[in-house]
Amino acid sequence: MTLSNSRVHRRLAFTLIELLVVIAIIGIMVSLLLPAVQSAREAARRMSCSNQLKQIALATHNYESAFKKIPAMTGSSSYSVQARILPYIEQANLGELISFETPLLVGPPWMARFNPQLKQAVESVVPTFLCPSDVGDPLFSTTYSDGTTGSTAGISYMFSYGSGTGTHYDDRYRTDGMVWENSWAGFRDCLDGTSQTVLLAETVLGDQTVGLMEASPSGPHRRIANWSGTSGNVAPNPGFLEGGTLISNPDLDLVYPSKISSYRGDRGASWIRGVPYATVINGYMTPNSRIPDIGMHGRGFYASRSYHSGGSMHAMLDGSVHFFTDSIDRSLYHALFTRDGREVVALP
Repeated sequence: MTLSNSRVHRRLAFTLIELLVVIAIIGIMVSLLLPAVQSAREAARRMSCSNQLKQIALATHNYESAFKKIPAMTGSSSYSVQARILPYIEQANLGELISFETPLLVGPPWMARFNPQLKQAVESVVPTFLCPSDVGDPLFSTTYSDGTTGSTAGISYMFSYGSGTGTHYDDRYRTDGMVWENSWAGFRDCLDGTSQTVLLAETVLGDQTVGLMEASPSGPHRRIANWSGTSGNVAPNPGFLEGGTLISNPDLDLVYPSKISSYRGDRGASWIRGVPYATVINGYMTPNSRIPDIGMHGRGFYASRSYHSGGSMHAMLDGSVHFFTDSIDRSLYHALFTRDGREVVALP
């Protein structure tokens, strides 16, 4: 009886070799399943990103329906377009913290800082404004005008201020996009059709570095390259000058990196402030361009970028959302960013 029980136990036990084989098989199965799980998660994040862009676009529609105009940029020291649509993305409580008559920044222009009276609003993260695929930290450090320190809440979704061609990279003057300084445009100003005009596009959060003379890490560029040798223009002529010549349709392959003086990691640093590098975008470069965003006195050439493979999300003025690939034709892309170019285009 004892011998029989012993044999039964030996038949039911695993040998070391069998155990190792089982572990190896489980490891192979996990390695095969992991990419599929990651792919499913990214698909879910991409769908969430698309839904958030659509929500912001429809919120803009609701604002336009209420006020008969689309929110405008009102200066680099003032409030963003995104701040004005808060009540229409179910952020009414946050919107009530903001009085648009209260100065957002306090101090002389060369060292203006956020008004501490608006600290709660400035530091409030709005999930609808952040792409779930972005790996960046949405909180950027800042110092308020009273000397206290804190954070600004970042943003992934930028309003279009045009194609960036000619001098449409300068939001201080009328551009071919839907927003510029004191634009207050309406649907009537979109001559190309609402389904063929970009209203919003996504980009990636800056990596919060300052002054580094090097390119961004692998993946989408998260730093803005500062173009040296430029100077502010004299009104009413739009744009910036280099060597006395107005910058217009530059070959950025020649500009980068030969004319770059430094890099900044504050792209999308604050959803509440209407400064171009933080809240708007243009279509001069195609999605995920190998050339980083190039800034000139806060303005410049800002591309749509994402952690979605192969392209980035864009919302059109009619509220539809499209994924434009990195390889989209550049002329077509420019046309999609204009509201009045009269181009005949077919969405890719």
